Amino acid sequence: MFDNLTDRLSGTFRKLTGKATLTENNIQDALREVRRALLEADVALSVVKDFIDRVSLRAVGQEVSKSLSPGQAFIKIVQAELEALMGSANAELDLRATPPAIVLMAGLQGAGKTTTAAKLSLWLKQQAKKSVMLVSADVYRPAAILQLQTLAAEAGVEFFASDSNQLPKDIAAAALAEAKRKFIDVLIVDTAGRLAIDQEMMNEISQLHAQLKPVETLFVVDAMTGQDAANTAKAFNDALPLTGVILTKADGDARGGAALSVRHITGKPIKFIGMGEKIDALEPFYPDRIASRILGMGDMLSLIEEAEKKVDKEKAEKLARKIKKGKGFDLEDFKEQLKQMQNMGGVASIMDKMPGMGALPPGAASRVDDSQFRQMEVIINSMTMRERINPDALNGSRKRRITVGSGTQIQDLNRLLKQHKQMQKVMKKMKGGNMANMLRGLGGMQGPGGGNFPRS
Repeated sequence: MFDNLTDRLSGTFRKLTGKATLTENNIQDALREVRRALLEADVALSVVKDFIDRVSLRAVGQEVSKSLSPGQAFIKIVQAELEALMGSANAELDLRATPPAIVLMAGLQGAGKTTTAAKLSLWLKQQAKKSVMLVSADVYRPAAILQLQTLAAEAGVEFFASDSNQLPKDIAAAALAEAKRKFIDVLIVDTAGRLAIDQEMMNEISQLHAQLKPVETLFVVDAMTGQDAANTAKAFNDALPLTGVILTKADGDARGGAALSVRHITGKPIKFIGMGEKIDALEPFYPDRIASRILGMGDMLSLIEEAEKKVDKEKAEKLARKIKKGKGFDLEDFKEQLKQMQNMGGVASIMDKMPGMGALPPGAASRVDDSQFRQMEVIINSMTMRERINPDALNGSRKRRITVGSGTQIQDLNRLLKQHKQMQKVMKKMKGGNMANMLRGLGGMQGPGGGNFPRS
């Protein structure tokens, strides 16, 4: 996410940080570049205009001219204004209500609302330690109810069975009664996808809202629609008292226009972003962390939090103990690290959060190809355990057998062995066995500007 914007802004800031002083002229040049970058990122024009005015007001004043490092001061202003644009802090769900607290999901057709309802149920169960029930009031889309039932089972939460022959208001009333009977903490009501211009459907969801009186009414919108996402959210907000927005498919959005436009246009905070198809790929939206990521400064806090959740602690600690004892880092260990990286969303996801990504060549992060890491796993699986533990024993005939067995070429195997050697060096430098150190090991095959990751 934000790859294009990060590339453009990083180039602009590199020009500024090399200057001893900043004049009104070169600040205006930089602001023109920032404006162009935001417009190319599909940020709404009204948002761009207001943002540039605010940055200009601060940058041309005393704040930058009296700074010892004016270029860095300018970047700091842009970062602060980006945070203000998206909301100064994470807007948490407000579930203070007599149980069950009701969350109503609204959105357009195809925005990923049903999947997001299930993702949110899992997040509430795991992170907020709440008991959750899901119910579908979508009686129009074929298999919508069955889809939510399947996802509820995957998330391990309660599901209230409904029928497409029922009226949405009757489904909602029955689900609420059942949730009360079972002492459920949160009831999530998935509604039918609709077009904002479809007055009949908008009336239906307005009636559901009046009936249920939800504590949260969340608008689910596809991040890849850019500034249109913000305009659609505003249309819904005019008809329905929204409390927040969830951006879906943010991992496929290289521009970021939706994230930067939604709050300014609707006045409603982005509460979560969907960063993948898996049911656990939902993250709270932290404006400060996102601003840092946009400016190529990384987001180590989110990265470490993700590692704490998704990296197998027992295996990580076992590897750390092994390295501390001087037993080395073999190809079986390397394969395990590759799996852990996949669990964390792949190399591109990790790189997106690593500090210093702004120093990489433009577009470098987007060219990372996870398929080559999966290929490495296949190659290692074609080896005997003895070869994995002692890769130095790989002679010509063994290499030929391994490449034939894995359907790869000798150069693929040699690249794997080179990557393994680099990872070995990183692991030797690691001290202690905590998760933060294990994380540095995971990202250790690439430093800013190093270019060691496989590229597509």
